[in-house]
Amino acid sequence: MRDSGIAAVLLMDAQIDHVTGLIMLRELGSKLPLLATSEVFSDISSGFPITRILSHYCGVGIAELPSDGRTVVVDALPGIELQTVAIASKPPPYSLICGNPRAGDNLGLVIQNPATGGHVFYAPGLGVVTPELLTLMASCSVLMVDGTFWTEDEMIAQGLSKKKAAEMGHLPQSGPGGMIEQLDRLPSSIRKILIHINNTNPMLIEDGAERAELTRHGIEVAHDGIDIVF
Repeated sequence: MRDSGIAAVLLMDAQIDHVTGLIMLRELGSKLPLLATSEVFSDISSGFPITRILSHYCGVGIAELPSDGRTVVVDALPGIELQTVAIASKPPPYSLICGNPRAGDNLGLVIQNPATGGHVFYAPGLGVVTPELLTLMASCSVLMVDGTFWTEDEMIAQGLSKKKAAEMGHLPQSGPGGMIEQLDRLPSSIRKILIHINNTNPMLIEDGAERAELTRHGIEVAHDGIDIVF
């Protein structure tokens, strides 16, 4: 009566907009399986103590994810394998170690389907695409990557923040070295989907120039109900 269709929750980081939804799951009838790195768990048990809050409700079943690229199998997610990828970023502003980034503060994830050999790369927070990361992305059949901002100064130009995209750990879509340019370096056979899109981003306008540019480059914008087969 109080269960859900959620098999497990995997946290890529401890940023507030990525973890506050856990509180909405507090009335589950059983412990919530929660997977994250030790660095993320340290933040959400201290600076923003969500795990302690949930202990008074459903409780959480904690399983630590490695941040060293190992492939792991999760009991709650049968039929798939997970490979974590440490991505350069920053801990959230509330973190007790803010200003001292750690390898496990931000993850990308390769979701592998052993039955088909398909691989999905998932990275909602991606500030830098290194040559090593580009090689890994080239081996995947589907990419779901950071689409937060269209331009580097998007938030500044709209008077919403004093920070540039890079300062918030995001690679903008446009401009030299931007996400569009990076994705163009990969085979056209790979399905390329932008996720984690800020409401300031003009590519959300379906008949706008930015969306048309993405279409010319074979890049999709994620939407509710999207089907991903791999």
